[in-house]
Amino acid sequence: MAQPRVSMRRLCRLIPSQNSRLYTSRTSPQWQSLKCLPRNSQRLLHTSSALASPAGDKVTGQTLREEWAQYSHFPSASKAADFVEGNKVTVHGFLLKRRVKSSKLVFADIQVENGPSVQVTATFKEDGSPEQLATKALRAVPLYSPVCVTGIVAQLHGSRIDLDLDAIQPLNAFPKDIIVSEGVQFPASARHLQIRFSDPLRSRLLARPQIGFQLRKTLNDLDFTEVETPILFKSTPEGAREFLVPTRRRGLAYALPQSPQQYKQILMSSGIRGYYQFARCFRDEDLRADRQPEFTQLDLEMGFATGEDVMRTVETLVTQLLPALNAQFNIVKSGDDIYPVPKRGLNNGGSTENGDLQWPEPTAPFLRLTYDEAMTRFGIDKPDLRIPFELHRVDHVLSAQFVSMITHSEQPIVEAFRIRPQLGGETVTPATIAEFVDKLMDQLPKPLAKNPDGAPAALMFNSKKPLCGLSSLGFEGFDALTSMEAFSDLEDGDVLVFQARKNAPFQGEGSTALGVARTHFYHSFISASLLPRSFDLKFLWVVNFPMFTPDDGIDPGQGGQAGFKATHHPFTAPLTEADVELLAIDPLKARADHYDLVVNGVELGGGSRRIHLSSMQEYVMRNILKMTDAGLAQFSHLLEALRAGCPPHAGFALGFDRLVAVLTHTDSVRDVIAFPKSMKGEDLTVKSPSRMTAQQLETYHLAIAEKKKVEEKQDV
Repeated sequence: MAQPRVSMRRLCRLIPSQNSRLYTSRTSPQWQSLKCLPRNSQRLLHTSSALASPAGDKVTGQTLREEWAQYSHFPSASKAADFVEGNKVTVHGFLLKRRVKSSKLVFADIQVENGPSVQVTATFKEDGSPEQLATKALRAVPLYSPVCVTGIVAQLHGSRIDLDLDAIQPLNAFPKDIIVSEGVQFPASARHLQIRFSDPLRSRLLARPQIGFQLRKTLNDLDFTEVETPILFKSTPEGAREFLVPTRRRGLAYALPQSPQQYKQILMSSGIRGYYQFARCFRDEDLRADRQPEFTQLDLEMGFATGEDVMRTVETLVTQLLPALNAQFNIVKSGDDIYPVPKRGLNNGGSTENGDLQWPEPTAPFLRLTYDEAMTRFGIDKPDLRIPFELHRVDHVLSAQFVSMITHSEQPIVEAFRIRPQLGGETVTPATIAEFVDKLMDQLPKPLAKNPDGAPAALMFNSKKPLCGLSSLGFEGFDALTSMEAFSDLEDGDVLVFQARKNAPFQGEGSTALGVARTHFYHSFISASLLPRSFDLKFLWVVNFPMFTPDDGIDPGQGGQAGFKATHHPFTAPLTEADVELLAIDPLKARADHYDLVVNGVELGGGSRRIHLSSMQEYVMRNILKMTDAGLAQFSHLLEALRAGCPPHAGFALGFDRLVAVLTHTDSVRDVIAFPKSMKGEDLTVKSPSRMTAQQLETYHLAIAEKKKVEEKQDV
């Protein structure tokens, strides 16, 4: 008696899954299509009872074999040199578009990665001919399916290849329940579809390894040695929170490295003169658009070197990188997106495609600003030099009445900047600017609106109003302010923004409220088309940071009892001999030989000359930071390496994710990472982190603390 049979579509509904609602709405969320076989297959399989029998296993095996053979045996892709008009070639890619002109004429576009675009023409004259079968096969393949296409090269257009279809073979079938339309937005849990159907995202991921390749090539040419350092490290108080990795040995755990900092200094003592690696780093920090719990940095260290040597090396990396990228990529605009696309000539040759932009090619040496100068002029230690206005101190020309209107602080410093929007036509007038500024002030970010020193105040210059719209300054204040060089040429539509802050020297903080407001106003005015968007790359070094910063209660620091922490890390050397002396007299006044590379308001990386004397390193940890003996013992391996005749050395860490984001014109590093974490630190594609099982807890000698006890400990 024949076994009962069931169609694939029916069988699919018998397979349980929790994630099916992402792909199909035709079945209950508790069920999912069988993903290992093509959805459009109409082959019949035995029911589960038949599958359990030997006969059922044999039939199933034969079916699987036939389907595997259908989709897995295909010819290799042709080499670039084979693409000559008249040659038969094979390409692999995805069936992207299909245009049916008539029953006998079909055009199709094949998406081929890192190569020219491919247009296929299928046509025939006689029914039953091989050409008709090929045309029919092309029309039958579901769009977006992976295909192997063989055809005759009809014409080469430099960046496009025209093929006359000979044969097309689907290598899998794209399912009907995944709907693809213009501007479709797939959820983060379907990252593979985000990458597949987003040209900007896919292009940025393709550009990333090329940027890495050019950096690696330059370092190899400079005789650097690439060395891999361990991922399983130990817990040491460098400054950030760590991720711990428990082991099966009771009470013992690894820590994932915040950076390879200590390993690379040990390498300097081992005799390696120039080290680098693309290092994976891990920090358990609060996340932002430009921060991930795991990230990549280009890490380097130079023996027998100073900070000057390192900065020149980094400038060489940057100045050689951008011309190389301009030779390989075009930068295109597509709606609101700007991103690089490969120049798609055959044999890596030229392309007829013209980009909308090119990367600016900076020259060395880069501009240098001290930390104090950056904070004073721009209110931030990573200034965006594209912003066409600076901060100016104005409290000496303002009336006490006006100051009391914007802050309750005693004897504050008051600073201001002027932003000059583009005026033009009937749409952008002083009245429309005033309306825009009012709305902007009503929607300030919370840190600005709720600033304890007072929110920013904005006034607009308008010659038709009393005191040109600045009447709140009073007559004397108006005259004094407009007598200052920075505000002597005010025009209608100019917006003045005032902000108060405490009258205290800068001590390592990253920004002031007005520095944040300066950046916020600049980008808001660009979004409203009141300022032009700049595509310049304004590189600079920020140097001479304070060596130590008062504890803020947020970052753990080095765990010492001094009341302050190392601004960057405890291995940074003092800047001058005078700063060495200040370590014993007034450590908070000591400056560090530290340098940050900044471009367009983004800190791309930082580095420093290191303390290479074991005695001084121990003095900083024990006597300055007041670390305990137990804390000091965590660095015994480094102190021992320094004691073994370690040469002077300096280094740098370049945030590779941030660099790629800047160069590919995106504000978020998530756009240049294949599988990024969410703002909660979750990988939504694979659903990590996952809950630990009772067996795992037992294996690693762990226990979950009660929530109430954890909260009580945090309060303490």
